[in-house]
Amino acid sequence: MTFVVTENCIKCKYMDCVDVCPVDCFYEGENMLVIHPDECIDCGVCQPECPADAIFADNEGDYADWIDLNRRYAEIWPVIAAKGEAPADADVWKAIPAKLHLLSPQPGG
Repeated sequence: MTFVVTENCIKCKYMDCVDVCPVDCFYEGENMLVIHPDECIDCGVCQPECPADAIFADNEGDYADWIDLNRRYAEIWPVIAAKGEAPADADVWKAIPAKLHLLSPQPGG
């Protein structure tokens, strides 16, 4: 099992999850975070910390495409080990569904 960041994170990127992760398996894109599925230790501490409800255990549904996306970007984006500032408009974007088309492939930092 692994945890996976999904569409709700896009343009929110609150980063509360990063603060509690004991293994630094989060990677930062311009407008989303991802979890490297091979580095996640399945502790689950990140899931309840996410204000956008964007993190799920891979066995809680059909997340194969999201696991692939998380892996792909974790291999090219920089690791993030400390919480940064969420975007100023994160609360606005938190309630908006179907944001995949807004995902930036650019690294964050």
